[in-house]
Amino acid sequence: MFENLSDKLDRAFKVLKGQGTITEINVAETMKEIRKALLDADVNYKTAKAFTDDVRQKALGNNVLTSISPGQLLTKLMNDELTALMGGTTADLNFPATPTIILIAGLNGAGKTTFTGKLANYLKTQRNKKPLLVADDIYRPAAIDQLEVLGQQIGIPVYANRESKDPVAIAREGIALAKQNGNNVVIIDTAGRLAIDEAMMVEIEQVKDAVKPHEILFVVDSMTGQDAVNTAKVFNDRLDFTGVVLTKLDGDTRGGAALSIKSVVNKPIKFIGTGEKMEALDVFHPDRMASRILGMGDVVSLVERAQQQFDEKEAAELQKKIRKNKFDFNDFYSQIQQIKKMGNMKDLMGMIPGVGKMMKDVEVDDNAFKAIEAIIQSMTPFEKENPETINQSRRNRIAKGSGTDIQEVNRLMKQFDDMKKVMKQMSNPAAMANMMRRMPKM
Repeated sequence: MFENLSDKLDRAFKVLKGQGTITEINVAETMKEIRKALLDADVNYKTAKAFTDDVRQKALGNNVLTSISPGQLLTKLMNDELTALMGGTTADLNFPATPTIILIAGLNGAGKTTFTGKLANYLKTQRNKKPLLVADDIYRPAAIDQLEVLGQQIGIPVYANRESKDPVAIAREGIALAKQNGNNVVIIDTAGRLAIDEAMMVEIEQVKDAVKPHEILFVVDSMTGQDAVNTAKVFNDRLDFTGVVLTKLDGDTRGGAALSIKSVVNKPIKFIGTGEKMEALDVFHPDRMASRILGMGDVVSLVERAQQQFDEKEAAELQKKIRKNKFDFNDFYSQIQQIKKMGNMKDLMGMIPGVGKMMKDVEVDDNAFKAIEAIIQSMTPFEKENPETINQSRRNRIAKGSGTDIQEVNRLMKQFDDMKKVMKQMSNPAAMANMMRRMPKM
């Protein structure tokens, strides 16, 4: 996410590294490089110019403290200004009525239906809501099928009327059903439309006027850069939407849409999509995104993702098993599944300060756990519960059954044993204290 922009901004800061003072000349040179990096990222030209002008004025107006370098000061100013550029504060959804009606709009292929499913899943699991999905795309039967599949997958009801060709009537019917069944949120997935298609734009305006949504979310493919911003402006003029959703941020995103959209349409980014999984949806935090763009990581989001996946009761049970040295391959397999649900591995690593830059040229395979999973799945229930019984002949059978080799099985067994020892020590305060005492004095 934003790797090229991060890399170019880092190079721009090098102009000031080692400089003892901030001057008109070295700031001007740095700002020139930063503006170039923003334009390469497909940021709106006026936005890029206004941004660098603001940073330049603030940099020249600051005296450099003896404790920080000009480069550090500029990084701090950039972080503050990037945060402000992307909205400043986190914009939450509003739930002023029961049911709250959320209308989803956007171009063809932007990922509206997938986002609709993700949003429903988020509201159900994170906000304790009871959503109903309404399939309001009358032109593409596959969109209705997709929404029904997603609804089934996440356990959320979907209202569809395949016989009707009236999106206004379908939306109203969905809302009536929600009131009848006690659903407190209705999410209406509309057809994708082009901003230049007047008939389609009139149609979505009619849906808006009929159902009076409390939130209108404009879904945009972040990989389209500046085109996304221009389209957002046209849609906003017609719909006056309440927020933006950026999809496909896990792809080769240059960042132009995220950095430009707030300044052009003056509407906040509310969510970002980072993958196809239903859990791959994040609330947009401008300050955290600014930190990630500048290579400073985002530990808060990483911890939040972990908390969403790791059940407190399960964690307490696991702690007991570790203390009794009963941690087995069933527990290990369960932990792998929870880590996988947290999202794209490279994206997760990018949240750790300093790691994002180190990983920029490294390919991280999301299937990295597949061999380990195959080995564990080739074990018998008895072997999973009693790892100490897995002798050489069992290892040979497991290697054959998992399509791996004996070296991989041996490596996993050693890593598992080492991990068990460390976990046992960490769960025992006395052992930990003893280990600390044995450590050489610094």
